[in-house]
Amino acid sequence: MDYLPIFLDIRGRAVLVDGGGTVAARRVERALSAGAQVRLFDPDPGEECLMLEGDARLALHRRLPEAGDYRGCVIAWGASEDPERDARLVALGRAAGALVNVADVTEECDFITPSVVDRSPVVVAVSSAGAAPVIARIMRARIEAMLPQSFGRLAEFMGRLRERATARIASARKRRHFWERAIDGPAGDLFLAGRPEEAEAVFERELEAAAAEHPSAGGEVYLVGAGPGDPDLLTFRALRLMQRADVVLYDRLVGDGVLSLVRRDAERIYVGKLPNQHTMAQEDITALMVRHARAGRRVLRLKGGDPFIFGRGGEEIDTLAAEGIPFQVVPGITAAAGCGAYAGIPLTHRDHAQACVFLTAHGRDGALDIDWEMLLRPAQTVAVYMGLSNLGLLTGQAIARGADPDTPAAVIEKGTRPDQRVITGRLADLAAKAEAADVTGPAMIIIGSVVTLRERLRWHEEGEPVAGIHRMSLHPEAAAAGQAGAGEKV
Repeated sequence: MDYLPIFLDIRGRAVLVDGGGTVAARRVERALSAGAQVRLFDPDPGEECLMLEGDARLALHRRLPEAGDYRGCVIAWGASEDPERDARLVALGRAAGALVNVADVTEECDFITPSVVDRSPVVVAVSSAGAAPVIARIMRARIEAMLPQSFGRLAEFMGRLRERATARIASARKRRHFWERAIDGPAGDLFLAGRPEEAEAVFERELEAAAAEHPSAGGEVYLVGAGPGDPDLLTFRALRLMQRADVVLYDRLVGDGVLSLVRRDAERIYVGKLPNQHTMAQEDITALMVRHARAGRRVLRLKGGDPFIFGRGGEEIDTLAAEGIPFQVVPGITAAAGCGAYAGIPLTHRDHAQACVFLTAHGRDGALDIDWEMLLRPAQTVAVYMGLSNLGLLTGQAIARGADPDTPAAVIEKGTRPDQRVITGRLADLAAKAEAADVTGPAMIIIGSVVTLRERLRWHEEGEPVAGIHRMSLHPEAAAAGQAGAGEKV
């Protein structure tokens, strides 16, 4: 993050704008709308600036600003589009202790003027840190379309009722839970539908019920699949519950790109999960979920991939059900599907595979006995989770049990992440290629003739393959969002 996003209170404070054109007029409007006393300077102001002159909080001076004009200003905006004039504003403004901003000259700015969606008192500011203003404007337009104008009035309505909730509900956590239900539930819906009296009546009933709840009431567990790494692959429901959780339990397969979407003030607990090296035993993780839920907290159990595909989600909710703890399950994109898709390897194809088998190389007590007869059937894809450490053993046993050594196979490392790598080969040489490429995981292994389709279906990468190793290059914005969080139980 290049800039710290803040909202500055400038009500009644002085703001200086140097310029007389359209850019200056927009700066003046922005400052006036925030309650500032504006000093506008230009020897020959344009029509848009002159139209603002009637505002009592605007003082228009038909000259250039002098050093004394900056005294007491909290902000100085340079909007003349004259480099020498802007440089003078920067020097005088900073000397007077003002924050300065020169339009379209990022290196001369103490702050960025963002694109704004105004649903006062709710305000959304969007910035690209000066790198791509058009993207910020496009994002603003999309947010404008998503937020009805009545959201501001809803905020004012709920604000008037705030003291009632504070007086009746002592716990800050319970108050937040109550407000989430009130705003997202019937009370909020009635207000947005233009029925404020009914909305207030429903609010009062829900407030009475919330105030009467036992302190431990309201605890719940959200078992959420975080997908294989790319935050864009999260479901809408996953994002909604991630914003509601009080406590987050996560492991190494959930990276920063996904964790950054969790509510900022939620407590985060790392529960580990390296191959054969668990920071916390599974039984302890489940007990921790139960304990926090019984304390009235909303617990987010965030798992890479899908909770029910080699993620022990079934074991966890079995305990929750036995303990009487309410829970929800949100599916995620499993590693085989996500990694295969991003590598250009379809798991099924009419000309190659009519079936796909998901296999884990580890069970409750370590390595599994593998049913090779079932796996080595024709027209079938095998997707191996948690198999990297045993790759040589797996491929060797497959060949020893009758598999063709020339069967196409691939290792997909850090699938869907910006640094994804795909190593392709045959059963006979895949382990050696992976070792030569220093693959460390997490990794997904795909075995079957569908791997040959990759040569023409590599849709999500750039450049040509080198020695059977292909490096993925995502768009810059995807790379920025998806750092350090890929894979599943692979």
